[in-house]
Amino acid sequence: MKSICETIPSHDSKVALYARVSTNGKGQDVTLQLEDLRTYAEARGWRIYREYVDNGISGRKDSRPSLDSLMNDARKKRFDVVTVWRFDRFARSTRHLVTALEEFRHLGIDFVSYRENIDTSSPMGKAMFTIAGAFAELEADLIKERVRAGIAHAKAKGVRVGRPPAKADARQLQELRDNGLPIRAIAEQTGLSKSLVHKTLQNGCSQAVEMPGVESQGMAVL
Repeated sequence: MKSICETIPSHDSKVALYARVSTNGKGQDVTLQLEDLRTYAEARGWRIYREYVDNGISGRKDSRPSLDSLMNDARKKRFDVVTVWRFDRFARSTRHLVTALEEFRHLGIDFVSYRENIDTSSPMGKAMFTIAGAFAELEADLIKERVRAGIAHAKAKGVRVGRPPAKADARQLQELRDNGLPIRAIAEQTGLSKSLVHKTLQNGCSQAVEMPGVESQGMAVL
């Protein structure tokens, strides 16, 4: 018996159409995308559940109103198929695409990209999905390796990595202390630790302390 994600959408399946353009005007028009998607859905005998349109919204945005609405309706299983004009109209990255397709797979919803001719209900479409997932994983691993290599290279050249050290200004701290502020209040006001405030006041000279942080932050990666 075939699983729900292996079942080819029937002629009475409900389909969600998604279209997006990043700029209003300038030759960009979701109408062209929707016309192709409507024609395709009609040829497959699918009933259009709803057309989700993000007009003038960048594909790199994490949140898009119509896409968010589509995903919410998908989780409620209100349609059987999602059809887009092209991958880059739908996903902001390979990883985003693979994550969405994986969720659709668990929900038993098929995904069709009109221009790329990818249909996850077909054996070829499933193979392309697997390949896309492998490339997404490879991409993530390569990024990690470049970050590690960049950190090692910087350290080898004596470059300090991480956040710059916090500076405790002895004069400023003493003025606050002279105004009657306790150590705790001074630490909260300056963003320094109580121990650093106490040490600076005790020694009477400015102190520097290394702040914790992600080593790759604020540095160029090879």
